[in-house]
Amino acid sequence: MVENREPRGAVEAELDPVEYTLQKRLPHRLSRRPNDIYVNMKTDFKAQVACCQKLLDGGAPGQNSCSEIYIHGLGLAINRAINIALQLQAGSFGSLQVAANTSTVELVDELEPETDTQEPLTRIHNNSAIHIRSSGLHP
Repeated sequence: MVENREPRGAVEAELDPVEYTLQKRLPHRLSRRPNDIYVNMKTDFKAQVACCQKLLDGGAPGQNSCSEIYIHGLGLAINRAINIALQLQAGSFGSLQVAANTSTVELVDELEPETDTQEPLTRIHNNSAIHIRSSGLHP
């Protein structure tokens, strides 16, 4: 695949939705650990809080509880990740400590041509991310 890295305005000006189909690639994720939670906007908020709470309380039967969990949010899910961490902290009556780090993640979009006369394009853009470490003794 050919990667064309042109200025953003130049690529946007020549793109026609009739000529290209946008295919978004999944963002790069670090190796997944048992105590990593990737927050998205599709899953129910209460279910995500319950999943985090379950990890802190002991996980599935036979598993040890995690002393810390990492909550990751990308783009629109940043607010939800923060709210989950704050809900967990409020429910712990102050025994859970929260530390947040922000970063920028490079995302790649593939633009597939509808005709055979054009080449596929790759568009790279940045998106904000948050990584929240919640740790402490949870009653």
